[in-house]
Amino acid sequence: MKDINRITFPSIALIHHPIDSAFKIIADAGYKNVDIIDRNPHWSVFPDEVNHELVKKTAEKYGLAIYMINGYFGGGASGRTNAWKHHPGFDFPNKHRYTPIGFSSVDEKELEMELEQTKRAIDCAKFFGSKLVRFWPGDEDAKKLDRMIPWLKEMTNYAQQKGITMVGENEDVGILGQPRTLVEMCNKVASDHIGVLYEPLNLVVESGVDYKEAFEIMRDVIKMVHLKDAYYDPIHRTYIPTLFGEGEMDYRWVVDRLNDIGYKGNIGLEYEVEGYRPEKGAKQYLDGYKKLVGMS
Repeated sequence: MKDINRITFPSIALIHHPIDSAFKIIADAGYKNVDIIDRNPHWSVFPDEVNHELVKKTAEKYGLAIYMINGYFGGGASGRTNAWKHHPGFDFPNKHRYTPIGFSSVDEKELEMELEQTKRAIDCAKFFGSKLVRFWPGDEDAKKLDRMIPWLKEMTNYAQQKGITMVGENEDVGILGQPRTLVEMCNKVASDHIGVLYEPLNLVVESGVDYKEAFEIMRDVIKMVHLKDAYYDPIHRTYIPTLFGEGEMDYRWVVDRLNDIGYKGNIGLEYEVEGYRPEKGAKQYLDGYKKLVGMS
């Protein structure tokens, strides 16, 4: 994992920057790839909100490959709300443009609408030359998984036609936070074009799951990895985000295990530290990762 071309930076840390400024900061920090967040001003499935051609040209301007679209497709408004509740102060202004619960719905029109939006995201990923699109399994209710499977299959079949892989990121306590259920979901869809975005800190903080045990459960379906660091504050009984290498996460173990299983995907360094400007944090995270793996 010493190849700089396999390291990417999720743009969420720079969401308050316009796309040109955000991409410049990422490129200046030394990254060659960006994972763009499904959020105006960085990207939207609706071209009347964000110009897709402009996003592509801006990435090219700064020599960045758009590796993944960090979206919530399949989850409707529910998926987006669940994701953004972890980022206080971030509103969700266009909820009316999405279905309520995505692929968990029993309404045929809502299901078709969610699938159509997901296909548009896949088409855009193809246009960008991306490898991955992040999806969300409905409202994350594991009891509804079998209801979702036919629609997840439709989504994944279309992604396969376009050469795109769909990934669900470890989050919360629903399906995405349950490693065995995630593997079950992938096995039922039965495609190499669906998998897991392994997120160790989210598993610990949001799901209450041991990230090392989770790795062993999900190892055969891991398609992408996001890393961010933190330490546990016993006084406030919460995890505090830190600069890379200053927290408690054993990322040496993670990288070693990824190498052991022959992982071929990228690693995203997901910066979420309050009180330290992301303009500096982007570079620190890359420098910290380079130190961890011995990159020159």
